[in-house]
Amino acid sequence: MNTAIYLNYVGLGSNLLHLAYCHQIADKYGPVTIITLCKVLQQALDGDPKIKEVITLEQKNKTLFGIFKISKILRKKHFDKIFVYYPSYRTQLAAKLASIKEVNYYPVSEKKNLHLVKKAKFYTEKWLNIKNCPTETKIHINDKNKKTAASNLKSEYKNIVLGVGSSGPTTKWGIKNYIELAKKLNVKTKNYFHILCGPSEFNLASEIINELGNENCNSLSSLSISELVPIISQCDVYIGNDSFGHHIMSQSGKPCFIIMLDTPRAYTDYSINQYKVLASNVDADTIDHDSRVDPDSITVDQVLDKVYKVSF
Repeated sequence: MNTAIYLNYVGLGSNLLHLAYCHQIADKYGPVTIITLCKVLQQALDGDPKIKEVITLEQKNKTLFGIFKISKILRKKHFDKIFVYYPSYRTQLAAKLASIKEVNYYPVSEKKNLHLVKKAKFYTEKWLNIKNCPTETKIHINDKNKKTAASNLKSEYKNIVLGVGSSGPTTKWGIKNYIELAKKLNVKTKNYFHILCGPSEFNLASEIINELGNENCNSLSSLSISELVPIISQCDVYIGNDSFGHHIMSQSGKPCFIIMLDTPRAYTDYSINQYKVLASNVDADTIDHDSRVDPDSITVDQVLDKVYKVSF
């Protein structure tokens, strides 16, 4: 069976929270091809035996020409069926033009107030005729990459990923908060901090390293996604902003403490390893990408309290 899954998302995190459903479909029909807008998903899923291929599309496919372009890509692959995890007329039309026999998709009416996890679970169960579809799975890391990544860890320390980076400024808790947090954590246990941020955010990592010292932390900002995934998946704890890091670690069975500033609940609501840290006057159900929660409304002691209760 030649099966495709269409993920209409640019961010790595949004794609990874659909991985459980991709694996469920692969369990029934064999390894699947994922079609995505995310440029680095291929690196994150490298070696996953349930993923045959990852095809990355350009984001600018919203015109009529774009629909025919997607259709041409689909037609070349001769898919028997496709599962579209987004309410989109364009993708439905492209799949039908590609003569794919079975096209499964969200109704366009689902676009309003779309809860990524609830809808993905509901439609996967409907499409596959199953019950109790899991919302999380296991990130695949091969033995060779595990061994290589292990050299970056400090076995005598608790390895903590500090997710200080983020795709947008409104999801960032602030470097001063992370420095204070790290110093307070060091009072209680021996820790080594792996600072997760993008190449353009290396200055954030440098600021923390200057405060804590090279012997207590290192920057991951220069690493590719394929290098990062094996390292952070083997760390002990994630504490940080909403970023792809907590999706990797939660699906590696590690506790993740996500500081909720403008993160919709769905992004932190699918794994038993995810713990939300909220401002005292904020309800998780009301947060969205436009919330603009004041970073200082979540204190270092609030984060510490949550972390100590679960993992220290």
